[in-house]
Amino acid sequence: MGVEGIGARVLRKEDKRFITGKGKYTDDMVVPGMKHATFVRSPHAHARITGIDVDAAKAMSGVVAVLTGSELKADGIGNLICGWMIHSKDGTPMKMGAWSPLATDKVRYVGDAVAIVIADTKGEARDAAEAVEVSYEELPVVVNALDAMQQGAPEIHAEAPDNLIFDWDLGDEAATNAAFAKAAHVTSMDIVNNRLVPNAMEPRATLGVYDSGEDHYTCWTTSQNPHVARLVMSAFYNVAPENKLRVIAPDVGGGFGSKIYIYPEEITCLWASRKTGVPVKWVADRTESFLTDAHGRDHVTHAEIAFDSDHRILGLKVATIANLGAYMSLFSSCVPTYLYATLLSGQYAIPAIHANVKTVYTNTAPVDAYRGAGRPEATYVLERIMETAARELKISPAELRRKNFVKSFPHQTPVIMCYDAGDFDATLDAAMNAADYAGFENRRQEAAKRGKLRGIGMSCYIEACGLAPSSAVGSLGAGVGLWESAEVRVNAVGTIEILTGSHSHGQGHETTFAQLAAERFGVPIDSVSIVHGDTDKVQMGMGTYGSRSGAVGMSAIAKALDKVEAKAKKIAAHLLEADEADIEIKNGDVRVAGTDKSVPWFQVALAAYTAHNLPSGMEPGLKEGAFYDPSNFTFPGGCHICEVEIDPETGTTEIVQFVAADDFGNIINPMIVEGQVHGGLAQGIGQALLEATHYDASGQLLTASYMDYTMPRAVDLPSFTVTNTVTACPSNPLGVKGCGEAGAIGSPPAVINAVTDAISNNNLAMPATPQNVWAALQAAK
Repeated sequence: MGVEGIGARVLRKEDKRFITGKGKYTDDMVVPGMKHATFVRSPHAHARITGIDVDAAKAMSGVVAVLTGSELKADGIGNLICGWMIHSKDGTPMKMGAWSPLATDKVRYVGDAVAIVIADTKGEARDAAEAVEVSYEELPVVVNALDAMQQGAPEIHAEAPDNLIFDWDLGDEAATNAAFAKAAHVTSMDIVNNRLVPNAMEPRATLGVYDSGEDHYTCWTTSQNPHVARLVMSAFYNVAPENKLRVIAPDVGGGFGSKIYIYPEEITCLWASRKTGVPVKWVADRTESFLTDAHGRDHVTHAEIAFDSDHRILGLKVATIANLGAYMSLFSSCVPTYLYATLLSGQYAIPAIHANVKTVYTNTAPVDAYRGAGRPEATYVLERIMETAARELKISPAELRRKNFVKSFPHQTPVIMCYDAGDFDATLDAAMNAADYAGFENRRQEAAKRGKLRGIGMSCYIEACGLAPSSAVGSLGAGVGLWESAEVRVNAVGTIEILTGSHSHGQGHETTFAQLAAERFGVPIDSVSIVHGDTDKVQMGMGTYGSRSGAVGMSAIAKALDKVEAKAKKIAAHLLEADEADIEIKNGDVRVAGTDKSVPWFQVALAAYTAHNLPSGMEPGLKEGAFYDPSNFTFPGGCHICEVEIDPETGTTEIVQFVAADDFGNIINPMIVEGQVHGGLAQGIGQALLEATHYDASGQLLTASYMDYTMPRAVDLPSFTVTNTVTACPSNPLGVKGCGEAGAIGSPPAVINAVTDAISNNNLAMPATPQNVWAALQAAK
């Protein structure tokens, strides 16, 4: 490890521009002739559109155009799609209702886009949007998943009778029933995973530009995967031919999954630019973000777990109803299925598992992947029921978990996943030591003297990262492969450009990716630049989500570096008249091992491009590309322990200690990993204690601002204790596993387990707000 290489705590290169206000976001982009767009959105959750009168709006000052769904459809623009096919247990395909970028016949949630107004200024566009008169025939509304399945519930899509999208199974039902038949103890729970709004710091935005002279389209957008955006908009939505569409995702201020998808706004702004002949920019305001960004979670689950007389798990049954909202978003179908049920074995050797998942439409915002995407939901179900079972069995929650841990690897679970490496005892021990778990009862007694209720809870999680290999996800219904690409360009003076198909929206890729090259060639990290986010500059890639950028994105870079290194050594061996096997690259020099013969790195690069003295038959240049398709998912895991104090008079919960012991495999930059964990913990604790999305019976979003949707602040969070154990991942060249989502996966059950321990009431749903905790305390009296 060098001072700037793998394992070093290198400060983030990108932060200089971010903290000095020099970042370049989509809203910073200005092009000649640019106009501004406002969308006319439905105020109703469910209604037929009986008429749209745009005449008054068109006549207003500064208005360029007012366009509707009928015009969009007439130009052949396609409906939005879900890109992961799921079949019900009877073999029938999922029921995907039509989602037009601009609604033409019906609106299905508050915020559904009906028309776009384009004007010289934002203010003029907003004023004109208010003048568009849309006539609606209101229809009955359903916002709750359980209600949507009841007989006589409002039908949201004709394609989906009874609002059922699919009824899907995973696991062996007969074997699981047989396991339960011989159980000595069964714990049952009803568990709700509350709906969340992603709330990225930067709202979604897009700028569509059509160049009639070149017959070419450019889309600046807040995207986690610009190449996928280009592919989908060309192949499925008929916006533009792929070879004539450039998608640029510049700096992106947070995503958490909500910027993976293609939304109506990107499609509509590009089409509107062609229609009007002017560049069209739209930037969401915060209320639009609450209304229209894809929400997360929203599961209702009944779970049962069976134990033998020795407290070993015999089987697990899970029945989940997942609310997907008014439309199927791009990856919505895989979140409650292959990203959820496949992780229900957790860290435990469970012989038999059966999961049933039903997904339904409701008159709410579409639901898709949000940080962790299925894995937080699975971990919450499993870790809540494990903690509850330990209390019912009157044994230590730590020891119940330890007794049931997977002990040897590889380990094939009953629900598809094959865990390749791990040491769950080590992370449990590390967490318990850091938390002084043994001393908790003394702290509980001391708190009681102060009139406080003190509780402790733990969560042992595992997740699947990388979302690969492509052949596996393809067989499960994915519409794309989940490989990644990289190109390494060594310039003639020895500086290095790494072009990656991954994208950064806050993870520090410009630093960690550069550390790979700094480590490999011994060059200063400032001589390495990272290029991403532009489909005209970077070879096709799959973007960033699912904690894949390390395990998949950096592995592609490592493969390209291998090729560059091999060619550089051939050139150096020729220059130094040495055997290629004796060449080593160290501290910026290329040398013959064991001698004083060397040439500086830049001289090898220069030789590659001057091409005056290269080995016979070698092509000039020093540039190599690689694609990496992993052989397995990676499986980060860990143990989180939360300790809380509760004021019984008010129900207020204070987290007095939070310990996260994680196994992320080999770590490239410990400081950045710690930051990722801190951010994930903040989001997970936010879900556990504060955040929840609420609709009223008419489908109005009651939590559409920060006045009503409670985000965590610094005062709500403790100083985290973060520690790591390491088992290297055997399925990628760097031995890394992924860390970006772990905090949000492991923390919610740890928090709720601590709160329920403090109040001696297992029946507490998230969020554990003061009101909910106080009510639970009263119910327990």
